[in-house]
Amino acid sequence: MPSKNLVQRILVAAIAIPAVVGIIWVGGWLLAATIAILGVLGAREIYDFGRRQGIEALDRTGWLAAAGIPLLAYWAKGSELHWAEPALYLGAMWLIVVLMIAMVRRGPTDRPLTSVSITLFGCLYASGLLTFLIAIRHGSQAGFRPAGYALLTLFPLVITWICDTVAMAVGSGVGGPKLAPVLSPKKTYSGAVGGTLGGVITALALGKFVLNRYGWTFSPGELLLFGLAVSIVGQIGDVAESLFKREAGVKDSSTLIPGHGGVLDRLDSLYFVVPVSAGLYRMFGVI
Repeated sequence: MPSKNLVQRILVAAIAIPAVVGIIWVGGWLLAATIAILGVLGAREIYDFGRRQGIEALDRTGWLAAAGIPLLAYWAKGSELHWAEPALYLGAMWLIVVLMIAMVRRGPTDRPLTSVSITLFGCLYASGLLTFLIAIRHGSQAGFRPAGYALLTLFPLVITWICDTVAMAVGSGVGGPKLAPVLSPKKTYSGAVGGTLGGVITALALGKFVLNRYGWTFSPGELLLFGLAVSIVGQIGDVAESLFKREAGVKDSSTLIPGHGGVLDRLDSLYFVVPVSAGLYRMFGVI
């Protein structure tokens, strides 16, 4: 009989995956607002990690930035229609405000540098990295080819999901030496290799039979590179988030998502995958 945890994971996935597909397909302000919400929730979990170690972030100021980054990024995508530089100046003003608040609320003995650092890191990690989804979904020709760019955005996400699933299955079935025994005791080298192979095969198959039929012309070499890069950095991103949890002494970043943990637990791989994917697409000349 399936465990309660497994049932919860399946139910959440059954709701979340179609929702993600729909949001990316629509794009626009809906996508930006979704990233803003996820950014605030993720930053909150980062700040909770710090609080467990006696570090008090400037929470509300950090949440404001986490919400503002994707919204401003989407607004700035229309820079050919309006002057987008105010977004940069707002970022500078926000940092000045953070330092002013730290002066008022954090004296020299209350670790102001640490407080400002974790405030800045929390919003950039949890929101800034995901914001590259907007750069992919609303690439240079997205207005003329919305379906093509929606598929381009989903492509690295699907590779990551397949990589994670295959890595878990191979790691559980084959076992062997641990990949990062201190940070993530369940991960094995066999699982990492299996997940990477699964990701590469997925990239080659989807690239040839889906993306290239929607007007893209990715070569086998580009698809191989993309699959390798996404699979490898996704697994590194997973372990990187475990580093924070081990330091904070927690198993999950929060209990927000039944059976899945917190926002950081579900998006840890994507924090690395999304900007790397955007960089590769840029190199390939498609965004």
